[in-house]
Amino acid sequence: MPEQVPEIQPQDEMHPQGPAGPGYEIELKLLTDSATLQRLLVAPVITRNATSKGVVRRLEATYFDTADSALARRGAALRVRRSGRQFVQTLKLASQGGPLQRREMEARVPDMGLQLDALPLADLGAPFTTLAAADLVPVFTTKIRRHTQLVAFGGAVIEVAFDEGMLNAGTKAEAVCEIELELKSGGAGALYELALSLLEQGAFRIGFQSKAERGYALAFGGSPSAEKAFATGLGPTDSTDDVVAKVLSACQAHVMANLMAAHHGQDPEGVHQLRVALRRLRTAIALFKKEVPASALQTLGLAAKRLASALGPARNWDVFATTTIAEIERANLPGIDFTELRSATVPPRALSYQAVRADLIDLECTRFLLSLGRVIERRSWRNDIGLDALAVLTQPARDFAGRGLTRLHRKALKQGHNFRKLGPVARHELRLTLKKLRYGAEFLLPLYDRDGAARKYLKRMSRLQDVLGTDNDISTTQSLLREMEDSTSNPQVHKAIGAITGWQGRARIETAEALRRTWRKFIDVEPFWHGQPG
Repeated sequence: MPEQVPEIQPQDEMHPQGPAGPGYEIELKLLTDSATLQRLLVAPVITRNATSKGVVRRLEATYFDTADSALARRGAALRVRRSGRQFVQTLKLASQGGPLQRREMEARVPDMGLQLDALPLADLGAPFTTLAAADLVPVFTTKIRRHTQLVAFGGAVIEVAFDEGMLNAGTKAEAVCEIELELKSGGAGALYELALSLLEQGAFRIGFQSKAERGYALAFGGSPSAEKAFATGLGPTDSTDDVVAKVLSACQAHVMANLMAAHHGQDPEGVHQLRVALRRLRTAIALFKKEVPASALQTLGLAAKRLASALGPARNWDVFATTTIAEIERANLPGIDFTELRSATVPPRALSYQAVRADLIDLECTRFLLSLGRVIERRSWRNDIGLDALAVLTQPARDFAGRGLTRLHRKALKQGHNFRKLGPVARHELRLTLKKLRYGAEFLLPLYDRDGAARKYLKRMSRLQDVLGTDNDISTTQSLLREMEDSTSNPQVHKAIGAITGWQGRARIETAEALRRTWRKFIDVEPFWHGQPG
């Protein structure tokens, strides 16, 4: 009897981002320069697939908000836009259902004045239901020259808008030069595929801020903030295929939410959270690898590893400059002044952030992000695997989750065997495995009862990770200290380096006992996924 190919839900029924439906937009934004924009306007992938002649319009818009920025704080934007003799009032809400999707509502209005009663605000809750035109003031304006082209590509219809113009907020101004790919019909994977095709013709990077967000930042100041991990949204009826899709989507959202914060470099948390997001993505791919060995996922894993490695030096200098020195300084060691040492960290730390910014705007970073989106939207892990793996994708999520977590748990126990005799390198490898185990448990926890057993397991694993992290930070600090020793002859710096070396030598001895104690507690705890009903 011939083998039967397992039945998997068609991708269009599963897409979290497409097609959008009434009242929603799905849009991918690409930032570039004027010369590249003009070149991409006539790129073969556009001209060959255009369904009609392009249209050029001049758009003028005014964006409104309350005095306390109630709309901006909620990720919403209210504008009135003029195009020729037409005036349209639009309210866009915060992204939902995926990084490209937003809910929007719009209505024709007679002029550039606000007509709030033209919008169905009643079901949106505060502050929208209580908005009054008198409470809203103009915040910034835009003047854009837009060349729009409809393109049939990848089984979808996409509106491609080439925008050039200015944002103006009082005396401040900022140039706009971007391409918006808006999905009109079909699957959102086509947006990423079209962008990847355009990338072969000219350099750009993904825009993570809307014009509204850029305008509010211009008017009010401030910089993008770091974001912690997003929930996977897994449920008890999900299949393994759903697990792959939802976990990768949560990782994608985490990565994209922190790219701007890391690029600006004003808050160390931005680089930290981006590294965490990339590690979580790599953990997800490693979790799937044994039973869903798709080459598309492995390629993404390698790209994520390269980008995470590029962020490593900046994160190490951040920890040393903002945490390590401060902790030892609080001990008030007699005769030790850390001022010169702290100053000596400024140049290498600045250089590490220059490298971060260069990597984040590099073509390969853009290619990685677009490829990640395409894989998620197209469910590409289904394409190059055998029948056994396809069968795994149809299984209940709990079956797959238990096997994956058990493999990671056993790997950690094996690496920690003869724990007392583990050297720094072996402890570092164990720490990385425990990170994967923790991230994997966090991904899959919604599939299980969040009872005392789960809390106990995660608490003990987290405590062990913390102590291993302290031990690893000492090794990293010693590497940075050697680098600084070689770069300066300042006696105050060398004196402070000696003090830190001695302090951390003592701390490592104390940490060794804490490590053994927390390891024993971890190996004694029962994995929370054992014994739970399937």
